[in-house]
Amino acid sequence: MEKSNTRLHDENNGLDYVLVGDYYFPALILAEDSRPVGRWGRMHKRYLKEYRPALYNALLLSGKLNAYLAGIDQQAKELMDTIIQQMAEAQEITETMKATDQMAWIGKMNNIRVSAMEAVDKELIYV
Repeated sequence: MEKSNTRLHDENNGLDYVLVGDYYFPALILAEDSRPVGRWGRMHKRYLKEYRPALYNALLLSGKLNAYLAGIDQQAKELMDTIIQQMAEAQEITETMKATDQMAWIGKMNNIRVSAMEAVDKELIYV
């Protein structure tokens, strides 16, 4: 081992060590995906922490938590858009309705959005 101030480098295993008090600890850096995690990912993270702590800790310790949550967030956004589009088509909510009766259109689209959010929660977030 080579000594330089409060850091050591072990040629055998390739790790750096940092002196903390009287002990040397490995200077480990967790490689984490830097993609942003949105609303759905944060909701799923809270669920994992509370109800699936083993999975949460495994993902956290492996450095895959952020990538997993970003993926869940992306899937949830896509599912939400798909459900809203399909429900609007099924209920015949069109751009013509939006132009002629905006308040009715807003009310129906808000109802669809809430229903879609509940579906995404059940299918992706709280499982």
